[in-house]
Amino acid sequence: MKRVFLLAITVLLTLSATVQAELTIEITQGRDNPTPIAVVPFSWQGASALAEDVATIVESDLHRSGQFAPMPRSDMLDHPHSASEVHFSDWRRANSDYIVVGRLSEELGLVRAEIELFDVYGQKSILTMSKTVAKTALRSLAHHISDKVYQQLTGIRGAFSTKLLYVSSERRSADEFTYRLLLSDIDGAREQVLVEQDQPLLTPTWAPDGRRIAYVSFETSRSAIYIYDFDTKQRTQLTNFTGINGSPSWSPDGSQLAMVLSKDGSPDIYVMDIASRQLTRVTRHYAIDTEPSWLPDGRSLLYTSDRGGKPQIYQVTLASGYEERLTFEGQYNARARVLPDGRGIIMVHQGEGDFHIALMDIERGDIEILTETALDESPSIAPNGTMLLYATQHRGKGILSAVSVDGGVKFHLPSRFGDVREPAWSPFLTE
Repeated sequence: MKRVFLLAITVLLTLSATVQAELTIEITQGRDNPTPIAVVPFSWQGASALAEDVATIVESDLHRSGQFAPMPRSDMLDHPHSASEVHFSDWRRANSDYIVVGRLSEELGLVRAEIELFDVYGQKSILTMSKTVAKTALRSLAHHISDKVYQQLTGIRGAFSTKLLYVSSERRSADEFTYRLLLSDIDGAREQVLVEQDQPLLTPTWAPDGRRIAYVSFETSRSAIYIYDFDTKQRTQLTNFTGINGSPSWSPDGSQLAMVLSKDGSPDIYVMDIASRQLTRVTRHYAIDTEPSWLPDGRSLLYTSDRGGKPQIYQVTLASGYEERLTFEGQYNARARVLPDGRGIIMVHQGEGDFHIALMDIERGDIEILTETALDESPSIAPNGTMLLYATQHRGKGILSAVSVDGGVKFHLPSRFGDVREPAWSPFLTE
């Protein structure tokens, strides 16, 4: 039962090399009655062809959300690029509720995009936007357009411009592996290796500002927590205590890091002030306390403990030290993460059989199973609270999968080689 519950550990170097993307996307379940939308191929006026089809990336983003059913290009009657070219009656006959059109042009070596979203049945424009980017930033431009369209039509901020951290392991021989800490777009594109080594890497996690990450490495033969700064390209070893150094979790204001240390005996929860390195012990129990995560107000932590005989979720108030058990249903509940709106807890749950990802309503205590795969672990929630990524097993390999918080949308992100695990979805990022 102590499974992954017993922490992870390890290392990081900044190779920052670009490799062929490991992740692909296989949508396994979409929402009933998704909104029909047509993303018309954007026109281009420039000296040479663009390296990316921006409209195709927008179409893929919207499709992957499960909220939309993009029209195949082969079904489009024409390809308008401006309001004067849109004939609403044609798109109504094609059963499209919305249409996205756009023009891309070259300006002083940059790419300028002018995009418009139309309500077909309302026969009106409901969103116009323009943006200028470098030719190397076409995927960022596409994700930005997707974010705006998604927010306009759902009322929820889009998260297509966010990033993904994850760990891969590739077997080199019977007992030798290569471990990598990887950074990619949330769709698996533009993958970069941040760390590559022969020793395990574990539990990467984002700071709230998206400019730093923390992770665990065994590069010094024992576990240690490191921080990597994307602006300075520097990494700092934060802990080097005897025993376990693991499960880092940033406070909501980014000034503190909760972690698990066993330097005083059994694994307990500690909080470190990052600037002063001052350490505060939070739990004191002979059982295993691990996997801390912060509540949105920064005043309490959730954590996993087997002090009741089985791993369950507990909450501790930092000011008073008051501890409370939150889960009572199931054999195993662990790796708790609170939704951004605070209404529920995402966690690994085992009833009587497999390990699944589940959502617990905080007010009522009800538990809803979200996944149907087996050996599910390490959930990480999108910053807009609509989707979550987790690690699971598929056809004998470790892969990443995604599921919407209501369970209606599911897709896999299998690796082209090796096993992948420990996903960490970034916060909203500033450009």
